[in-house]
Amino acid sequence: MSLAREKYVSLETFRKSGVAVPSPVWIVPLPEGRLGLTTAPDAGKVKRLRNNPEVRLTPCDMRGRVRPGAPTVTGTARVVFDGPELAKVRSELRAKYGPLAWAVELGGRLKAVIARGDHTAAVIVELNA
Repeated sequence: MSLAREKYVSLETFRKSGVAVPSPVWIVPLPEGRLGLTTAPDAGKVKRLRNNPEVRLTPCDMRGRVRPGAPTVTGTARVVFDGPELAKVRSELRAKYGPLAWAVELGGRLKAVIARGDHTAAVIVELNA
């Protein structure tokens, strides 16, 4: 299974209590079999990943509904706030999702101007064997 080919993936991060919190996200392939996605730096998933880098990924639809029998994979994630990895994820998202990715990125940039803060972070996922 190649999650990178999926349009949407349910990314499950974990609260301190161990409760899983799913979020439907766009996902792109990165070198060395890693996966990447972007999110707001102040998103709940970023906070949860700081406490627990373990994640589960399952193909889903845009609302996060997992298909019956869809396979789930596990991995370890880290958050990147700048640098070449963030640039690579953005580039791959634009290539895969086209004008919609550009529109989402523009919205993030506008939010950053208004809030005077960072507008995008990347989550890099190393899949477990």
